[in-house]
Amino acid sequence: MDDVQQLLKRHTYTAKFSVAFFYGVLVSIAVNFFWTPGHIYSSGVTGLAQLVNSLTAGLGTFHITTALGLFLINIPMFVLAWKQIGKSFTVFTFICVLFASVMIRVIQPVHLTSDPIICAIFGGAVNGFGTGFALKNGISTGGLDIIGIVLRRKTGRSMGTINIAFNSLIVVSAGFVYGWPYALYSALGLFVNAKVIDMTFTRQQRMQVMVITDRPKTVIDSIQNHMRRGITIVHGAEGAYRHDEKTILFTVITRYEMDALETAMEEADPKAFVSISDTVKVLGHFYEPKW
Repeated sequence: MDDVQQLLKRHTYTAKFSVAFFYGVLVSIAVNFFWTPGHIYSSGVTGLAQLVNSLTAGLGTFHITTALGLFLINIPMFVLAWKQIGKSFTVFTFICVLFASVMIRVIQPVHLTSDPIICAIFGGAVNGFGTGFALKNGISTGGLDIIGIVLRRKTGRSMGTINIAFNSLIVVSAGFVYGWPYALYSALGLFVNAKVIDMTFTRQQRMQVMVITDRPKTVIDSIQNHMRRGITIVHGAEGAYRHDEKTILFTVITRYEMDALETAMEEADPKAFVSISDTVKVLGHFYEPKW
């Protein structure tokens, strides 16, 4: 058993290592292929690192490149993650940021276009997918992701919304450095980045599930075997067509757990009626897995 657990743990670490490398490649493509040629600033710490790079460009030995700035600015975030989120999470965050810094430095820029709108949209989409994919696999990309995770646990707001709230400074900075039209282009890139993050990282998207079944115990057992979710039971429901007795079950899941719910229902009661709707907000206790 211990050997199996060690094998599974090793497989998990290898998978996360690969995800961190994949993110590093994507963020380097976003920076070197789109944002830098289009004079577009990214969101969060990457955008701040770009700003530091622009402001120190004429200082010779004191010039801090985007790659170096990205790593240096993330150092206090590593401390926050270590204290507030977890040690394993922090280690993989460090690896993810290290890969991003190295890839931005190693992968040479390819001039595809200087059109600021194209650069804003595609840079935001590439980076947003990389960030969301990393978060989906339990890895933070550092910077505002760490702050966003901590605040999301307290406020329940989505990751993309938190990113937008922190990025006003980046947009204003783009206006001062490159001109105000580029501030608007950067804002467009930030919006695309945030939306793609929310599309990819689905763990924060909550959904209400209503199940109407005549096999409530089997359904409850199956759902709770596949995920850790509380369920409310409403007895005494009646079908309008045959007037047979039904039980209504209510629970709230994340979009990330949709596949697990469908598997559970297929196993327990394939003929049950299941209605799923987006949930705007959840008050009270809602379990979120540790990173």
